[in-house]
Amino acid sequence: MEASRIPAFLLLLLGVIWSRAQLGAEAAGTTVFTLRNNCTHAIWPATLSGNSAAAIGGGGFELAAGATVSFPGPTGWSGRFWARTGCVASGASTLACATGDCGGAVSCSLGGAPPVTLAEFTLGGADGKDFYDVSLVDGYNVGIGVVATGARVNSSTCGYAGCVADVNALCPAELQVTGKEGDLEGKTVACRSACEAFGTPEYCCTGAHGGPDSCGPTKYSKLFKAACPAAYSYAYDDATSTFTCGAGAQYLITFCPAQ
Repeated sequence: MEASRIPAFLLLLLGVIWSRAQLGAEAAGTTVFTLRNNCTHAIWPATLSGNSAAAIGGGGFELAAGATVSFPGPTGWSGRFWARTGCVASGASTLACATGDCGGAVSCSLGGAPPVTLAEFTLGGADGKDFYDVSLVDGYNVGIGVVATGARVNSSTCGYAGCVADVNALCPAELQVTGKEGDLEGKTVACRSACEAFGTPEYCCTGAHGGPDSCGPTKYSKLFKAACPAAYSYAYDDATSTFTCGAGAQYLITFCPAQ
């Protein structure tokens, strides 16, 4: 059902239920992730656990433009979120996407094919804190913003992580990925990292450039950083890109936050 066709009373009821669920989660110290699609088109968000925890959010699903969905994150969970775009479903479990595809599956058990913007989390890490960031290390496909919310949040330490700018519009020709079918044909749908585009140690922070002292920003990572100061632009861009928050925070992840 499209959001524009949902009766006003039902939207109000859903809002009340969501608010009570959030309050209940805060009281219990449980983390709830809320994903909002602020893009003008449908996306297929995906999740992937980085530890032994079960996949949250079923691993992937469709999210209509303007829609919101929430689900809990288990204590100690570590993993990532991303958006798949330009997707065409074939059957109940097969999906082909222009960006962020995870091996053609609806529910992802593999990471998204780069270039793809990532929101990364570790819940209850060192000193019991949550760690989170938005990363362009694997390139960019859509903007992502992460906001910590709830009564337990200290706004002075729980910073905004994200990439609000449309990097596709700024992407150098040598990094551009263009659509091949339908409305996306010929349009820039993603922007590759220099590592993916060129594969050399200085861009990939490997070999002789495999440490923070020998792998610094490049002209391409600087372009990403200028566009998105609150996001990782290369592997060792930690100082201004990793955020922490006390355990029990709730997280709003917005795709296309600038729209």
